[in-house]
Amino acid sequence: MTLEDLGWNEGFAKEFAPFLEKGWEPARLIRDNKITYGALLGDGRELEVVMSGKVYHDAKTEAELPAVGDWVALEVGDDNKEHVIRARLPRQSCFSRKMSGRRTEEQVIAANVHIVVVVTDAGPDFNLRRMERYFALISRSRAKAVVLVNKADLFSEGENSRAAEAIRTLHPEAEVHVTSLKKAGSLNALKEYFKPGISVTFIGSSGTGKSSVINRLLGGEYQWTDEVNEVTGKGRHTTTARELMVLRRGGIIIDNPGIREVHMWTDETTLREQFADIEELARQCRFDDCRHGENKGCAIQAAIVEGRMDSSRLKGFFKLEEEIAKLRLSRQKRQMTVERIERRDNRNKARRFDARRSRDPEE
Repeated sequence: MTLEDLGWNEGFAKEFAPFLEKGWEPARLIRDNKITYGALLGDGRELEVVMSGKVYHDAKTEAELPAVGDWVALEVGDDNKEHVIRARLPRQSCFSRKMSGRRTEEQVIAANVHIVVVVTDAGPDFNLRRMERYFALISRSRAKAVVLVNKADLFSEGENSRAAEAIRTLHPEAEVHVTSLKKAGSLNALKEYFKPGISVTFIGSSGTGKSSVINRLLGGEYQWTDEVNEVTGKGRHTTTARELMVLRRGGIIIDNPGIREVHMWTDETTLREQFADIEELARQCRFDDCRHGENKGCAIQAAIVEGRMDSSRLKGFFKLEEEIAKLRLSRQKRQMTVERIERRDNRNKARRFDARRSRDPEE
């Protein structure tokens, strides 16, 4: 194994240059154990490492802390000294979403990833509005989008074909494959994505067969899955933590727990790019301030009436636009709070300094 097999390139080497004279080594994080991390070095050594206090305190948000897929500068210890992360290298790409719940912070799903594979099916999990969210996040990450319409053996050929075609229409840039572990060779199309140094992350709802696909690619039951439920046809997804795995034949897999909700973490530019068809139609509306409802001369509503656009896509656009606006406002409020706390701390430091000077003028 080499650093290049792990995804190392000239860009990372340039960023790492200042750490060479310190004797630190480059390593890629393969596992987050909450308190410690698993790290892989270019010579194949896997070490359990801890984060330095400086790395922790320099991070302004949780998203800036080391995550699975990150490259770090590692001070390698020995039997009597811990292996310590001294710095995190800048990410070349980052696939993330908003944290679940009311928190308005970014959650890193996979760092330095090249391809994001979404695993779905043509049945209960099929949801174009959810796919829109996935594609918006993937576009922001600058990764390539691939979709598996999996468990094809549970559905008719027509259902699988319609689902695949709907996804291709929704996002023409995505590469869509119909797959089934019970059909020999159906995963062969994935082989082209796995090359030395290329990182591929898998995401999707629980029960879509994501872990089983990864098991097949790994060539063994690396990720344990439950027996298939006779009623739903689903196996319970048991991936509980993100993990990076290197394939013997080349390529890197980053597995993730099943995603129940796809919370947006993106911006207006990415949103407009994902809904370019709506943007183009909006420019054709009679009035510049058209709200795309019942306004006369609305080109979008005309397209819906004529069957050129599904009304649910417009609703999805409005919903995502509203979420992004709320997220932007929450970010601004959070930034104002951070700045207020910093100003208060600086004032307190100044008061303490003045107090010491008054007690000891010669200090």
